[in-house]
Amino acid sequence: MTEVADEYLWLEDVEGQAALEWVRERNAETVAELAQSDAFRERQEELLEVLDSDDRIPYPAWRGEHFYSFWRDATNPRGLWRRTTLDEYRKDDPAWEILIDVDALAAQEGQNWVWNDVIVLRPSYARALICLSHGGSDAAIMREFDLRTKAFVPGGFTLPEAKHRLSWIDEDHLFVGTDFGDGSLTDSGYPRVVKRWKRGTPLSDAETVFEGEHRDVSARGFHDPEPGFERSFLRRSVDFFSGKSYLLDAAGQPVPIEVPDDSQWEVHREWMLIRPRTDWLGHPAGSLLAVNFDEFIAGSRELSVIYTPDDHSSLYSWAWTKNHLIVSLLVDVLSRLEVHTPSNGGWTRQPLPGVPAYGHSWIVDTDPDQSDSYLIASSEFLSPPSLHLGHIGGGEPELLKQAPAFFDSTGMTVRQFFATSADGTKVPYFVVGGDRVGPVLLTGYGGFDVSRTPDYDGTLGRGWLARGGVYVLANIRGGGEYGPRWHLAALREKRPRAYEDFAAVAADLVERGIASREQIGIDGGSNGGLLTGNMLTGYPQMFGAVVIRVPLLDMRRFHKLLAGASWMAEYGDPDNPEDWAFIRGFSPYHNVSRDASYPPVLLITSTRDDRVHPGHARKMTARLREFGHDVSYYENIEGGHGAAADNEQAAFLTALKYQFLWETCSGI
Repeated sequence: MTEVADEYLWLEDVEGQAALEWVRERNAETVAELAQSDAFRERQEELLEVLDSDDRIPYPAWRGEHFYSFWRDATNPRGLWRRTTLDEYRKDDPAWEILIDVDALAAQEGQNWVWNDVIVLRPSYARALICLSHGGSDAAIMREFDLRTKAFVPGGFTLPEAKHRLSWIDEDHLFVGTDFGDGSLTDSGYPRVVKRWKRGTPLSDAETVFEGEHRDVSARGFHDPEPGFERSFLRRSVDFFSGKSYLLDAAGQPVPIEVPDDSQWEVHREWMLIRPRTDWLGHPAGSLLAVNFDEFIAGSRELSVIYTPDDHSSLYSWAWTKNHLIVSLLVDVLSRLEVHTPSNGGWTRQPLPGVPAYGHSWIVDTDPDQSDSYLIASSEFLSPPSLHLGHIGGGEPELLKQAPAFFDSTGMTVRQFFATSADGTKVPYFVVGGDRVGPVLLTGYGGFDVSRTPDYDGTLGRGWLARGGVYVLANIRGGGEYGPRWHLAALREKRPRAYEDFAAVAADLVERGIASREQIGIDGGSNGGLLTGNMLTGYPQMFGAVVIRVPLLDMRRFHKLLAGASWMAEYGDPDNPEDWAFIRGFSPYHNVSRDASYPPVLLITSTRDDRVHPGHARKMTARLREFGHDVSYYENIEGGHGAAADNEQAAFLTALKYQFLWETCSGI
């Protein structure tokens, strides 16, 4: 196949005058075509009402005596960082202490601040590191905040804009990874050097404690302040899925932690948990193993088995309380939660009470410093989420919050089916909606070991389902729904398996009479945008419309753009001829055909996305336009990788997507 000459490289100039003029022209065309009707404005208002609703659950972060929440609404579009007590949180209308008003701060400083992150000091919970970005990018500034005075600390820790890696050591010291100047960042644009920074000293005097390699993804240090178990750790992320881990000893020297490079691990008090991604010491990939940490460092390999995967289940997550471990599993993509307790005779296991049998439940937070309490949320496609407070050994959990229904689901059902992919693999998918044959929104992700689970989405319900649409979630390979094996099955040269799975789901929908080909519109973002981009170029005959959001599309140059180098473990290295031979096959930008018959396409991205370069979407749009295909494009100036910096922008972009799909899918 002939290599496409890249005459659109100029569109990679993110804020170049010519590129932005091109963006403004495309935006104006799309707004004129899709966003001027009464139907669009009605849908946008409905979605914004959901996003700004005061009845949403403010999911808290549990820090000592307080529940913390970041909250956006119509009055506070940039958001409030606030806190309250458990007793107040139980009330229908809690009294919240406002800690930071991002809108007021942005106005006061004349900056376009968007909330990025917060890191609270344990175990005193007296200070916090606040990260704010310009327009929603991953790169952010950092300032220290005093949770006692509720004000930024004069002369406290501050950092200019960068992609930081930060951890408290104690009130006067940080582990900091940031842009220290030439050579301090990896090829992926993340910190390569870890330093210990002392309060009151300039950053230039911070002591270097660790360095990674330039080809690594990143390096970081982190500290566990648990009294009696204080430890500091270092981590080189060699690629997206593997790295080298170390314990920092009393002499300040890194001691290797001899777990598999591709494993996840965590230390809590005396215990270490290990989840290998490949078979290790007789334990299958995806297991969860426990061992006394000090004994492991000394050479012991007496591992206790917490969980062993099977053909239908996988480990989703875990969380410690003070004395127990809560383990969340997926069984054919539905949740099951268990409590595991260490004792002298080994580990015991019991179900976590109060977890619904259908849908998805997740651990919101625990209180591991002080108690065996936990916060757990549950929802399902048609059932609004609820939040419960439980105490291990304390019986049924207490209902703290119940979200309202944002749409009428009368007559709607949730069904799970399994499609047969090209190689015979059974691929699960969910169908949500009414009985009549209507337009279908089919979505998936299929990458980076990410699991897509049942979830209540008020904007989806109000903007799509309540209008007669059907929603389909495909759990294709590349994700983590069945553990590492599901992810590895679509890694690198096996990437086409994910696309075959998605095509199999679309074909199964038609075979079951759920929709015709013309009625199926597909949507995906980020790696999911790469998915829908490949469905466009590889399977155009199967769909009525395609939405591609914040996507990777030029797989020849993805590793040279922003954070792209960090994803070569997922996709391969385009500079390696052997890798490019297979990557070329799933690079949508290189597979656009002048002569193909493509369904209508909508691409959405953000100028401020500093993770996936907006040039991917820009260049793909330009190529499709050059070849005369039906393509619409919208680029939000703000929003980062999420494409929206506030609820109003999110409502507009979501309404744009739904309007496009509603108008383009045949039979609507």
